[in-house]
Amino acid sequence: MSDRLLLVMNCGSSSLKFALFQAAPLSCVAEGLAESLAHQSARFKYSLHLPDGTHTKDSVSLPNADHAQAIQHAISWLTKHFSLERDLAGIGHRVVHGGELFACSTLISDEVERQIEACASLAPLHNPANLKGIRLLKQSFPDLPQVAVFDTAFHQSMPPEAYLYALPYSLYEALGIRRYGFHGTSHRFVTQEAARFLGRDPVDLNMVSAHLGNGASVTAIRGGKSIDTSMGMTPLEGLVMGTRSGDLDPGIFNYLAAHDHSPDRIDRLLNKESGLLGLSGCSHDMRTLCERAAQGDRRCELAINVFCHRLAKYIAAMMSSLPHCEAIVFTGGIGENAAQIRERTVARLTAFGLSLSSANNLAASGPVAEISSTQSRSRILVIQTDEEKMIAQDLLTLID
Repeated sequence: MSDRLLLVMNCGSSSLKFALFQAAPLSCVAEGLAESLAHQSARFKYSLHLPDGTHTKDSVSLPNADHAQAIQHAISWLTKHFSLERDLAGIGHRVVHGGELFACSTLISDEVERQIEACASLAPLHNPANLKGIRLLKQSFPDLPQVAVFDTAFHQSMPPEAYLYALPYSLYEALGIRRYGFHGTSHRFVTQEAARFLGRDPVDLNMVSAHLGNGASVTAIRGGKSIDTSMGMTPLEGLVMGTRSGDLDPGIFNYLAAHDHSPDRIDRLLNKESGLLGLSGCSHDMRTLCERAAQGDRRCELAINVFCHRLAKYIAAMMSSLPHCEAIVFTGGIGENAAQIRERTVARLTAFGLSLSSANNLAASGPVAEISSTQSRSRILVIQTDEEKMIAQDLLTLID
């Protein structure tokens, strides 16, 4: 049983990320990432996790490689180190949008493929790529079970008052216009880890999870289930993000259109040119912004302040959806690594009885760290998210 291997695949619009896990105990033994697929600069980076705890890394150029070539290359590389034909037990896929069709991870059948395709209009950049990965891996391993794990599934427990927009109800009925939420796999993973750290059963835990990276969202979790979240029908709603604007006055769309902005131009502006990048004028990377702000760059300081202001507002809003809040969790690249952002955000939430231990905040490291002061009304945790491990866990559960 311990020789079984589980492959996790994340096929993005122009990228491919994979992780290989051994089943017992569940742990990552290899991973890789190909970026800028179909471009001259495409490159694959690999990491092999050895039994003694060390890592070996490698990389190779894959100019103009498409998803099929990248997957073939990943399988060839893995086959050099592992007996996939003998030991691979199943494949798990990240799928961005499951609409209202999927409230949990599911074994992939022809019908499930059709349903994923039916959700493509809700995520036109991601679902077709996710589906491409599924079909390519089915060709390579036709006899293996495959599982789809949906970013939106965790949020299907939201009540109507949380997911409906104040639009004519007919638009929800005819077109599915509602809030779906994203980052569900990450929010679910840190809920599980927070409950373990606090010695609680997830069904008894009320908390707020802040997944902060280039994409960012905040979720209210009651009894281990999502009941509200900041992202909406698309990942554009909510927090300030790396290049996404987050919340906007809808009247801005007409205003921009009246000033010679086409729908495509507005879409590109809000998704690719806004957020931290748009505010700072130089970068969407929080590390760069913090460094430049410390050197006196006022635009970078402004971008950080807007980010923290919006984040604190959403954490407060999510706390209002809970009967009480036992924990606040920071996760994702920014949430796990930017002590300054955590400090600035929590400083805006003193009215809710939240406070940090500055020393613990600066020293936070490892899978789980507590950074709240002894006076804080809610525990404040920093948890390293692991979406690939969550997918592998779901895969193992379903194939068993």
